[in-house]
Amino acid sequence: MGSKEKAARLEQKVYWEEKLNQRLSLLADRGAGSEKISKDTTVKQLRAKMRETDKRLRVIEEKEKKLQEMAKVKAEKLAVPKKEKGKKGKTSKDQPADSKRQQKKKKKKEKKENPDKD
Repeated sequence: MGSKEKAARLEQKVYWEEKLNQRLSLLADRGAGSEKISKDTTVKQLRAKMRETDKRLRVIEEKEKKLQEMAKVKAEKLAVPKKEKGKKGKTSKDQPADSKRQQKKKKKKEKKENPDKD
């Protein structure tokens, strides 16, 4: 009877509760005491099935919560406008200053053009 759907697990829970109530009423009709009822193997099995079903329901609810949170985060992400990326080529703002070698070349060129500044 394993299922990952919440509706199916809820139906199973109702089913196991009904079976447990039937067994408890049967034992009560037979005049069994509370100690004997608690030791009855069928009652133990039915209660174990109930615990298992409850556990699975909790896990399913946790998954649903997580999915809702993830959807909320995704919606928030989509609501934020994207930053525009620049082109791959370097622009004049992004270019660093001339390297030392380039600076030396410029100085040398200037000296050749204007030799009287020395």
